[in-house]
Amino acid sequence: MTDNTPRFPEMEDESSSKKSKKVSLWVLGSFLVALLIAAGLAWGWLSKFQDFETIGEAFPEEELRPAITEPAEGHDDPAVNILLLGSDSRADTSKPILDDLGSRADSIMVAHIPSDRSGVQIMSIMRDSWVDIPGHGQSKINAALAYGGVPLMVQTVEGLLDQRIDHIAVIDFNGFKNLTDAVGGVEVNNPRAFSVDGMSFAEGPITLDGDEALIFVRERYAFSDGDYSRAANQQLFMRSFAQEVLTRDTLTNPAKMNELVETTTPYVAFDGDFGISQMLGLGTSMSSVRSDDITSFTLPTTGTGRESGGQSVVYVDWDELEEVRERFNNDDLADYQPEPY
Repeated sequence: MTDNTPRFPEMEDESSSKKSKKVSLWVLGSFLVALLIAAGLAWGWLSKFQDFETIGEAFPEEELRPAITEPAEGHDDPAVNILLLGSDSRADTSKPILDDLGSRADSIMVAHIPSDRSGVQIMSIMRDSWVDIPGHGQSKINAALAYGGVPLMVQTVEGLLDQRIDHIAVIDFNGFKNLTDAVGGVEVNNPRAFSVDGMSFAEGPITLDGDEALIFVRERYAFSDGDYSRAANQQLFMRSFAQEVLTRDTLTNPAKMNELVETTTPYVAFDGDFGISQMLGLGTSMSSVRSDDITSFTLPTTGTGRESGGQSVVYVDWDELEEVRERFNNDDLADYQPEPY
């Protein structure tokens, strides 16, 4: 593995094009689940897992962190929390992912794998969420990368959730198109017909290749409710992608899994503690997880506003966050779905 420490240039405002690409992390997050399961099912691919890049400095000092998670009652293994950071800054895949992570992540998510390994719950944190960053006061959560790199981002998320982050994955957006094509396209049941730049998406079941999938998940201007329909399409694609990957035909097809792993390798970096043996153990314990067992939600918010310098921010719903914290602590996120803002 390549050992790299990320560099963090000055922060800059988020563009609308970057906002539209956040779906990549949902898709690659779902694929991460399949990747772990593949590690548990197929020893023959383990050598390929050594090719993933390693995050050289990933965690804050131990005294700054929550306690190590204990197994839920009646189970031998503790829950596992994986922080997913999505990057859309790298065009040249010959350069390390972490060299171009920059001062921000385009997406921030936490994948929670419960003690009973019955599923995966993926929580998205809006990157403009106005939170406390240790040592720097109130700011957008994404600023943690600029202030202190990946370790400070981990510390900030751990403080927000009062939960320990066990592993980290940095995922490059450019892998999204290739992953879609690697599974032979993804079928979605499109709830509404729309057209974008001469490309039409019919209502009902349609199969999207990589290029079409990018448009499908990015578009918002074709809809009267804008971001709401786009978010719905992103969720739809995530579920459909997971369903495609987590099928017996894919997981037991050596050629297809080989292509998926090789396609992913240039676009993913893990913390140094998330090695082959950890992947193998976690993947084996998750062998019964299928697409219906993956759920997702967004950290509750109360709306948007303006803070210092006129920057647009998203306000966390601190009252509802208490329930999120309690559910993390009790390993009880499977059926959690907060009311949409």
